[in-house]
Amino acid sequence: MFVAELLLAQQEFLTSLFLVFLRVGGLMTVVPGFADRSVPVRFRLVLAGAFSVICLGSMPDFAAIHNLTLTSLPLWVLAEVLIGVFLGLGLRFLIFALQMAGTIAAQSMSLSQLFGGSQEDPMPTIGHILTFAALALLMAGGFHVKLAMFIISSYVWLPFGAVPTAEDVVAWALANAGTMMNQAFVLAAPFLIVSILYNLTLGVINKAMPQLMVALVGAPAVTWAAIALLMIASPLMLGIWLVSVDKFLASPVGGP
Repeated sequence: MFVAELLLAQQEFLTSLFLVFLRVGGLMTVVPGFADRSVPVRFRLVLAGAFSVICLGSMPDFAAIHNLTLTSLPLWVLAEVLIGVFLGLGLRFLIFALQMAGTIAAQSMSLSQLFGGSQEDPMPTIGHILTFAALALLMAGGFHVKLAMFIISSYVWLPFGAVPTAEDVVAWALANAGTMMNQAFVLAAPFLIVSILYNLTLGVINKAMPQLMVALVGAPAVTWAAIALLMIASPLMLGIWLVSVDKFLASPVGGP
């Protein structure tokens, strides 16, 4: 009797661990920081296993696992992997917003091609600086702890066996994509304003002094202004971005 109960409990534990690993593994394929190209695949696999073990003991309820059957197992596996991927994509959207903000800022300040071709994925220098700084702040702020809590809380919104409908997935993706675009323009707003003022000033000078080559005079000025503005505005930009990350981690279903 005791051996049978022990085997049943062990089977339930392994099944729960397997299902948690599916969601965590899907998330680890796209989550910022841990899913970057510089992180080896084996290390990601170890991280997924570690997060699965850590989160397993804090799961809110395992009652739904008793409803698992061999016929429903493929659907559950697919659902858990897709939920993990979409949750990771929500965080990845925030990185895309920062990269897009850097691209908009660089384009507006005529710095879009500075060292851009030296990377596998060409990106303006401002985008690289903001992305690396954001990831460094994210990791220094205990992102691994927040991510574990995020995974645990995801089972409250999307428990075992809950398969999101296509309409819910599309609505969620559109909401996050729209928020990403909005945040990118908000973060790049200081550079856009300075760019507009710069071009208006050059237009007035060119109208007043047609013989002066204002482009040659204004190029060093706009480069200096971009570097100075990046130094002044980047702390505020990264602060706004970190708030968006915390907001998404608190309510991923509603979007960042």
